[in-house]
Amino acid sequence: MRNEKRIAMTENHQALNDTRLRASKENPYPHDQLKVVPSRYVGRWISAVVIVVLIALVAESMITNPNFGWATVGKYLFSPTILSGLVTTSWLTLVIMLLAIVLGVVIAVMRLSTNPLLSGFSGGWIWFFRGTPVLVQLIFWYNLAALYPTVNIGIPGVFSLWQGSMNDLITPWTAAILGLGLNESAYMAEIIRAGISSVDDGQQEAARALGMTKNQYLKRVILPQAVPFIIPPTGNQIIGMLKTTSLVSVISLSDLLYSAQAIYSRTYENIPLLIVACIWYLVATTLLSAAQTRIEKHYSKGRVR
Repeated sequence: MRNEKRIAMTENHQALNDTRLRASKENPYPHDQLKVVPSRYVGRWISAVVIVVLIALVAESMITNPNFGWATVGKYLFSPTILSGLVTTSWLTLVIMLLAIVLGVVIAVMRLSTNPLLSGFSGGWIWFFRGTPVLVQLIFWYNLAALYPTVNIGIPGVFSLWQGSMNDLITPWTAAILGLGLNESAYMAEIIRAGISSVDDGQQEAARALGMTKNQYLKRVILPQAVPFIIPPTGNQIIGMLKTTSLVSVISLSDLLYSAQAIYSRTYENIPLLIVACIWYLVATTLLSAAQTRIEKHYSKGRVR
């Protein structure tokens, strides 16, 4: 019996060797000796050359065209007026986004409420502020005194805590914060609502099983898990708001664009001053993008793709 097994194994080995010998005769180049030729992406190289040529042409045009006024750009790039406008733009962006985020959280929670009054109010808020142009809202708040010349804080006919002119209350700063902040709160509410909705419903059931109240599991369970989903679009909104603040120039608030306009209204060098404003906007958005990337990496440490 053992001899028969040995004979069968020997025959199998002999058949395998015969098969390899025939294959080597048919294909004199074994696979380990084949020359591997990498793929040639002709289209990729052609597109790269075209892009490089276009960039070179645009750069050459910008450098050699005297109408760009690069000497004027260098003269006013660090002008005190321009830097003051940059500080105003930065502070305005910070205050508006803080207001929008706080209101956005409140409106998003109301939107998810089972109370039809709260849900309806938040839905109407989002509908109104997202449905009307932000420039119209900005101008409306700036001209609020046309509707209410005076303002009286207190209970009508009982007592008054403060009474004064609406023009004293609605300054360009106040109008800018209200006009842009309330509009942005509608968008932030939808972003936060989407982040909260991304958390599995089982988390809420588990929190209730542990005896947590609605506010407790919202702060300790839902929002911490929703933050990684909220940060990327919020970062985009902050960068967008930095550029949207340029609209406040229509209400004579001395932001970066208004400061550039104030200079070229005297010197009549429109293009160089607009280039100065664009450079500082690019610097600010680059810094914000870098900060957003670091924050996203921090909050994505526990997530595995």
